[in-house]
Amino acid sequence: MAGLLITFEGPDGAGKTSALTELVPRLRQIARQPLIVTREPGGNPISEAIRRIILDPANTAMDKRTEALLYAAARRQHIIEKIRPALAADKIVLCDRFVDSSLAYQGAGREIGVTAVAQMNEFATESLTPDLTLYLDVPSELGLQRIAAHRQSQNDRLDQEALSFHQKVRGEYLTLAKQYPQRIKTVDATQPLEQVITACQALITATYGEWFD
Repeated sequence: MAGLLITFEGPDGAGKTSALTELVPRLRQIARQPLIVTREPGGNPISEAIRRIILDPANTAMDKRTEALLYAAARRQHIIEKIRPALAADKIVLCDRFVDSSLAYQGAGREIGVTAVAQMNEFATESLTPDLTLYLDVPSELGLQRIAAHRQSQNDRLDQEALSFHQKVRGEYLTLAKQYPQRIKTVDATQPLEQVITACQALITATYGEWFD
């Protein structure tokens, strides 16, 4: 693998996807290698189909282990179809969520156990690990307020979970950031969006300056 895999993580309402959308064109202007953007679950037709099943608010009967397995299955297909080929072609891959999301949401939020979910995803990913992860941190209360204000008509099955669920998710993200400080860099997502974007770009270029002009 000669490429670069950078993932973006954060609890619901952190503004992660908005920041990534604005960051991509800026990075493309200075990237020395082709840059692709993708997301999880999704990134290819099979994984996008699984995404629709997972996030459908009507699927209230979904078992928590079924949910975790579906995320891992979508991730496996995504890696095989998109991520590994891009890395093999020496491309920069920016991915909206990856394994850390499963550890936080299913391992901690659903209380399946972080170790069990990690083992499941090790099988799915064959131990593929991001080179850099940007974790956009926001208190759970603020994140849910943002969702209510901006995404009320689009709430998915996870957005609708109680505050306690989202607090467990954030708690695990903070734990992961402490466990893997070389890989996971925390960005204060309570800042205005422009400052979040600037911070993300600075972390990427400071860590992997050889990939950017």
